[in-house]
Amino acid sequence: MTPFHELQDYIAIPRVEALRLSPDGRRLVAVVKALSPDGKKYVTALWEIDPGGAAGPRRLTRSAAGEANPAFLPDGTLLFVSERPAPQAAQDDQEDQALWALPASGGEAAQVAARPGKITTLTVARDAGTIAFTAATLPGDAAADRERRKKRADAGITAILHEDYPVRHWDHQLGPDQPRLFILRPDARDLAGQACPDPRDVTPQAGQALVEQPAALTPDGSTAITGWWVAAQGAAQRSELAAIDLATGQRRTLLGRGDADFVAPVVAPDGRSVVCGAEVHGTLDEAPRRRLWLVPLDRTPPRELLTGFDLWPQDPAWSPDSARIYFTADQQGRGPVFVLDVQAGSVEQLTRDDASYADLAVSPDGASVYALRSGIDAPPGPVRIDASIGDVARLKAPGDSLPLPGEITEITAAAPDGAVIRGWLVRPADAQAPVPLLLFVHGGPYGSWNGWSWRWNPWVMVARGYAVLLPDPALSTGYGQDHIRRGYGRWGDATFDDLMAVTDAALARPEIDATRTAVMGGSFGGYMANWIAGHTDRFGAVVTHASAWKLEGMLASDESYWFVREFGDPAERPDRWEANDPARHLAKIRTPMLVIHGDRDYRVPIDQALWLWRDLVQGEVDAKFLYYPDENHWILGPGNAVVWYETVLAFLAEHVLGEPWRRPAVV
Repeated sequence: MTPFHELQDYIAIPRVEALRLSPDGRRLVAVVKALSPDGKKYVTALWEIDPGGAAGPRRLTRSAAGEANPAFLPDGTLLFVSERPAPQAAQDDQEDQALWALPASGGEAAQVAARPGKITTLTVARDAGTIAFTAATLPGDAAADRERRKKRADAGITAILHEDYPVRHWDHQLGPDQPRLFILRPDARDLAGQACPDPRDVTPQAGQALVEQPAALTPDGSTAITGWWVAAQGAAQRSELAAIDLATGQRRTLLGRGDADFVAPVVAPDGRSVVCGAEVHGTLDEAPRRRLWLVPLDRTPPRELLTGFDLWPQDPAWSPDSARIYFTADQQGRGPVFVLDVQAGSVEQLTRDDASYADLAVSPDGASVYALRSGIDAPPGPVRIDASIGDVARLKAPGDSLPLPGEITEITAAAPDGAVIRGWLVRPADAQAPVPLLLFVHGGPYGSWNGWSWRWNPWVMVARGYAVLLPDPALSTGYGQDHIRRGYGRWGDATFDDLMAVTDAALARPEIDATRTAVMGGSFGGYMANWIAGHTDRFGAVVTHASAWKLEGMLASDESYWFVREFGDPAERPDRWEANDPARHLAKIRTPMLVIHGDRDYRVPIDQALWLWRDLVQGEVDAKFLYYPDENHWILGPGNAVVWYETVLAFLAEHVLGEPWRRPAVV
């Protein structure tokens, strides 16, 4: 038996979510999510990981509120944010979330700073130790902010008056407070528990410019570099790269273009330049793409990096001498680490295993790259990569050495247009008879089945006797820009052809039972599940999660402009919207469907599920609707996750295995 055979065991597996390396390279800290004692929620804690790999992990923090967003000061002090109560604070004065410091020598953590609103991002100047954090803020200083929140609460006011776009993001409302960047320059006495200076707001007029915009600091602590949202034409926005002088608060634009978003800056160790991500907007004729840009801080012209690189680079990290940039990119169902020589422009692939990497951090001597490694067959875990030859050594962490209930193999097929479609086939080991097949369609649409998923975990299905097909059809990343262009603007038809081709290849294998099949998908994968339901009856069941149904209704999404770029204005290009609308094929749906949606999903609004459910009932389709009033695009609560798997498995058992319907007991 493995943890995947019992859902309670599965949701109790610790999950490593982030990794941070100290400036001297001697300490590695991971954020680990685990079940709370009562099992009703997940709580994060900080764990120390031995960079050498000899010692086991050591837990650093323990509180009911949890800790996250770790960052190191130059002296090794560990900063983090938490909603844990301060020892000296009265209950009525407790802030939502505060900044804490844990001395390198150990002992108790001390509160460094607090704000009335939630603290989100956190960063530290490598040499100067200047701290920058983002906090949700109402007009005025901290006292005025606190008073305004109290007045709203006392009067029962929840209204938000918007004067710009957007108004929501993923699962939360934007406003009435707005993110601002605060600077703190504590000394050693402050961190020993003495009174700290008040954080200084350096972006008092930011509006919504800093939503989901992590800042970086130059090593000397003089300048913050951040993405900065600005209004674009119509109901749209774009992100510029901005530099903020921390002494004066003056902001200047480093890089901005009307057709791209410049985000996620990383400052070079020598303080001379910044590397940032560039998300080039799609148009009616061209698919979006992701690039890296180098931006000198001496006002010389920026330049695009990797101009001949046909993959989507991300997660850049500098070498200590500022001569090389390590980064990752999806590639053929993996996510290897690459290294770019900034001066020569040459690129080499560093890792070559069947894994994906994230959270890169380079050791001070440049000999090692630390990262989180995951794969279809391995949850994220910390590793040390030899920077010269790419050898990977696993480091000890909570939740490692996870036994799996099956095996994984690679599969390919030829699409009707001749393109090669590949994917992973995950199946039970040593099955005595052909097993049923579940087709999982990934989200995005710009994504790939190349890493671990807790929410759509194939091993839970494999433990119950299913094989799971994880393909990368048109629009998937990791196969070059042409593979994305194949499905751009024609989501349904092109992707459908690819998915059917690779499904045929899987069903032709002797270990697969071609008479027992189902298709499942979430987000874009849910859209494709809806499309498949209206275009074939070959599957015994369809599970659609957080899915678009009436495509034009996606203009109510939190990022409606994203759809307009690809499909055009519906008033001007109704043909493009109609050609990709799965709701137009309702009359052809005969396959039983399970609809799943969270009410707080603002990326795919709940109206999509309500329309789909109503249409299926009206069309007398055998269907069920699993509704979550307080979940979002993802089902995050452990109890709700168990219900998700129980309901899906019961639905599949009925329609794929021929068993009687068994309603999950608690719903």
